[in-house]
Amino acid sequence: MAFEGLSEKLQGVFSALKGKGSLTEADIDAAMREVKLSLLEADVNFKVVKEFVANVKEKAIGAEVLNSLTPAQQVVKIVNAELTDLMGGANSKLTYSPRGFTVLMMVGLQGTGKTTTCGKLASWLKQNGKKPMLCACDIYRPAAIDQLEVVGKSVNTPVFTMRESKNPSEIASTAMKEAELKGFDVLIVDTAGRLQIDEALMEELEVLKSNIKPHEILLVVDALTGQDAVNAAKGFDERLGIDGIIMTKMDGDSRGGAALSAKKVTGKPVKFIGMGEKMDALEQFHPERMASRILGMGDLLSLIEQAEAAYDEEQAAKLEKKLRKNQFTLEDFLEQMGQIKKMGGLGKIVEMLPGMSGRGIKEEDIAKGEAEFKQMEAIIQSMTREERKDPKLLNAGRRKRISAGSGQPVNKINNLIKKYEESRKMMKKFSKKGKMPGMFKGL
Repeated sequence: MAFEGLSEKLQGVFSALKGKGSLTEADIDAAMREVKLSLLEADVNFKVVKEFVANVKEKAIGAEVLNSLTPAQQVVKIVNAELTDLMGGANSKLTYSPRGFTVLMMVGLQGTGKTTTCGKLASWLKQNGKKPMLCACDIYRPAAIDQLEVVGKSVNTPVFTMRESKNPSEIASTAMKEAELKGFDVLIVDTAGRLQIDEALMEELEVLKSNIKPHEILLVVDALTGQDAVNAAKGFDERLGIDGIIMTKMDGDSRGGAALSAKKVTGKPVKFIGMGEKMDALEQFHPERMASRILGMGDLLSLIEQAEAAYDEEQAAKLEKKLRKNQFTLEDFLEQMGQIKKMGGLGKIVEMLPGMSGRGIKEEDIAKGEAEFKQMEAIIQSMTREERKDPKLLNAGRRKRISAGSGQPVNKINNLIKKYEESRKMMKKFSKKGKMPGMFKGL
């Protein structure tokens, strides 16, 4: 989980402040020392940390805060605002061509996940009403073209290749003509990377930039490399003038310092973050929402957006009719669990709920919940269609058969039926009140 360690420590600091009731300057000083250590341990740039802590301290020791009835909450509010500002303030969106055809040039070092990110970005663009094409301009790395073709196929996006050409500018220029001719509105150009920044790489990218004149140059960096990622961003920006950063592997970086430092050090915004291996695991980076997550205040806006993306309105209408007629079945229950999967699973949802991230819930509890989901799916899938539609058919003999088929004990089946009945009653209440049924629409 991104920022897990930092989130836990900061929430611990502010929990201690809340326990004091009134605050003194000495209390603020002590808290800021802990905040400073927490940020440094999260691999945030030292100069950035120093400035951040100074800004928070200056605002926190004011009479307005210290004399407040809720001084600890006021400090948290200040930290939230400063964290948001540190990461760039508002969300930085992609720039599209006013003429309708946009070229995005993807750059980065080897091993950052650049090619895979090209596919993820294509998938995100499609979800947002665009028609993208991928272009293979990495002519050096073995099987780079093949990899992009596999990625393109996985997101149902065409890939332009010129295997006989060793000229990236020629390939990209031809791809632009082809994309426009066939009615695509975004071309994503996957470029070559190196193990480190060198003159040959930069010269090639500069020539490519000059020839295709991309609307945006997006740098892909690996969050796990910490401040090395930030330094790479500085190097690429100095030579190419990047427009934004895509930070990969944020789901595996419990420190996250690179994301916190990037904007302040480079002046360039983080536009997207990679939050998993799946091709839909690319999120727009919202500084204010991320700050809220870090401080344990949740991220309901992102949760609602993901719920809406996963939710099928036609399916919702059918479900509402069933609920009103008391016809909610185990098949419908299984579909609702599928909705949670589409949103990234329980861990993803928990991370966005206020008070549930950081110190609020343990990883093992999430893992246990995910395991229970899989067990319930196995049980329902071992039932006949008739049994799913009418759970009253599930006598002792049928439950033993389902137990053998699913590999789960009978008591697990009994618990599932109990949870199903509880869910059915709850959702029927939502329906009667005129609210959209389902696990997510009540958000």
